[in-house]
Amino acid sequence: MSDAGPDEPTGGTPGSADPDPAADRPAGLRLEVLHVHLQVCRLNHDAPIPSWLPRTSSPLTAIIRTDDELSIVCPAAEVPADVHHDGPWRALRVAGPLDLTLVGVLAGLTTALADAGVSVLAVSTFDTDHLLVRGDDLDGAVAALRGAGHVVEA
Repeated sequence: MSDAGPDEPTGGTPGSADPDPAADRPAGLRLEVLHVHLQVCRLNHDAPIPSWLPRTSSPLTAIIRTDDELSIVCPAAEVPADVHHDGPWRALRVAGPLDLTLVGVLAGLTTALADAGVSVLAVSTFDTDHLLVRGDDLDGAVAALRGAGHVVEA
């Protein structure tokens, strides 16, 4: 229990305000809109990696396996009609590489998008982060990120 009185701070340096966690977040990030329509696919957790995935370079392909599912993000043109999928999604890539010790990169970006009512699916790689937004929300996402001080190359 603290011996501090009702008008005295209970922690930190006397007379100092609590630090603002947003102050450590990177500001003014540069993002690029990827010019590809994407789908997010769901397969059974034990399914093999599908042969229909692009074997050549695409702007973004992500394969994520958990105990419950195999999720794939890939160009919409690659997805067979019988595969359970959702989309179209568009991606914004944060210019990288980013230092893996940076704190708050996604928080700063997704807060701006949440404030604008834009739903986000985040995909991170070793070098950077990608924000997936529904195709119909791309213009609103770009406007929200620019309004928050980020540079978006469309």
